Amino acid sequence: MMGAAPGRLFGVGIGPGDPELLTLKARRVIEAAAVVAYPTARHGRSVSRRIAAPYLGEAQIEVALTFPVTTEETESPEAYEHALCDFYDAGAEQLAAHLDAGRDVAVLCEGDPFFYGSYMYLHERLAHRYETEVVPGVTSFSAAAAAAGTPLAKRDDVLTVFPGTLPPDVLATSLRGVDAAVVLKLGRTFESVRDAAETAGVADRAVYVERASAPEQRVAALRDVDGEVPYMSLVLVPTVGAEARRSENGQGRVSVVGLGPAGAEWLTPEARAELAEADELIGYGTYLARVPARPRQRRHASDNRVEDTRARLALELAAAGRRVAVVSSGDPGIFAMATAVLEAADEASNGSAGVEVRVVPGLSAMQAAAARVGAPLGHDFCVLSLSDQLKPWEVIERRLDAAAAADLALALYNPASRTRREQLERAREVLLGHRRPETPVVVARAVGSADEAIAVTTLAGLDPESVDMRTLLLVGSSTTRVVPNGTGTPRVYTPRRYPG
Repeated sequence: MMGAAPGRLFGVGIGPGDPELLTLKARRVIEAAAVVAYPTARHGRSVSRRIAAPYLGEAQIEVALTFPVTTEETESPEAYEHALCDFYDAGAEQLAAHLDAGRDVAVLCEGDPFFYGSYMYLHERLAHRYETEVVPGVTSFSAAAAAAGTPLAKRDDVLTVFPGTLPPDVLATSLRGVDAAVVLKLGRTFESVRDAAETAGVADRAVYVERASAPEQRVAALRDVDGEVPYMSLVLVPTVGAEARRSENGQGRVSVVGLGPAGAEWLTPEARAELAEADELIGYGTYLARVPARPRQRRHASDNRVEDTRARLALELAAAGRRVAVVSSGDPGIFAMATAVLEAADEASNGSAGVEVRVVPGLSAMQAAAARVGAPLGHDFCVLSLSDQLKPWEVIERRLDAAAAADLALALYNPASRTRREQLERAREVLLGHRRPETPVVVARAVGSADEAIAVTTLAGLDPESVDMRTLLLVGSSTTRVVPNGTGTPRVYTPRRYPG
C-alpha cells in the first residue's frame, strides 16, 4: 500500500499588521491549510499569528517557531549566525514531518515572504523537496507610505531600500542624493540611522513610521523621534522636488564631478550623489550622455573645446541659486574641468566670484589603464600631457627630458590627435635619449568602453599610428618589468625598491 502524497508548502505574506491587508489568496491558503506555522518570540506572543488570527480554525495544527534570543550584547555575530542556522534547520525538519505526513503547511510571514522575510530561509531548506508556492504580501514600507500620506517615488525616480544594519558611514554615503529611500530594521540601529540621515542631508524630509497599519501605529518626522524604537519600524525618505534640494542659505554651488574613465561601475558613490542632487548638468556632450537623465534636471551639452564657456555658465547658474554639476571624464583635477572652473571663478568680477566650488574626485584614466596590466606606476612616476594647445612644445620637451633623466615612469595624456601627429615621435626621441629601446610601453585605448584595446610594446616598437586622443601611454622606468600572464595580456609592474 502506497503512503500518502507529500503535503504542499506555502509561504504566505500576511502584510504589515492590519488583518484586512491580507490578500484574498493569502486568506484562502491559510484557511485551507492543515498546518499553520509562524515565528514567535520567547515570550510566546507572535505578531504573525495575531494578524492571521481571524482566519485560523480550531482544527488546524499550529506550529510556533520560537526564534533564538537576539538581544544579548555578549553574543558574537558568528555565534548568533550559528544559532539562527540551527533554528531554521530544526524548524525545517519540524515542518518536513508534517509535509511527509501529507499535510499542507502554510508558513506565515509578515510583509512579503521574499522581501527580508524570515520564510525565505525555510524556503531554501524545503522548496527543493516539496511542491511549494509563495503568496506575496503587502510590504511594510507600502503600508508606511500610506500611513504617512507620503508618495515615495514618482516618474523616473529610483526607490532604494537599505537595511539599517549597514555601517553608518556606508549608509550616509548611500543616502546622499537618493531620489527616494526606505531604511528598514531599526530597533538598536535607530540612532546610527538617524545620524546617517543627518550626515546625508535627508533628515529634513525623512519620516519615521512604527508598526505601520497596526493599532499601535505611529508616524512622526524623523527629527521628532528620540529614545528607543522597536525593530518593527522604518524610515521613509520620500521623493522631493528640485526646490527643496537648494542649500539652506539659498545659494547655489558648483560641483565638478569625475565620472571615471567609462562605465557606471567606476562612478563613486559621492559622484553619484552629486549628480543626483544637481539642478543643472553641464558638460561635453559625450560625457554628459553617460549620466542618466532625470526629469527635474536641465542639461547643457556642448563641444569639447569650450571649457571656459562651460565654466562660466556653471558659475552664473550657481550665482542664481542653482546646484550645478559640471561633469568631467576620469578625475576632474587631472587635465580636466576642475581647473577651468576654478580659473573662471578666480577671474570673475560679478556675483559668481563668491560661488562655492567643490571638486568630486573620480577614477583617473591612468589608474584604470595601469590596473589593466598590473602596476606600471608602482614606484615614483610623472604625469604629462603632450598637448601643446595651452603650453609651448619646448616646455613639454624640457619636462619630458627631465622626467626621463630622473628615471621616472610616465603617464602620457593627449599623446596625439588627428592634426597633431609628429609630437609623439619627437617625444619618443627625447625618451630614447635616456631609456633603453626595450623599455616597456603600455598603449591603453578607450579603457572601460566597448572599444577598449590594451597592448604592451616597447619604446622602439611603439607605432605612433596606433595612437589617438582616446589613448593613454604608460612608459616604464629602467626597473619596470614585463612578466607572462598565462594566455592573457602580460603583466607590467615597476618594483617598489630602487637600486641604491
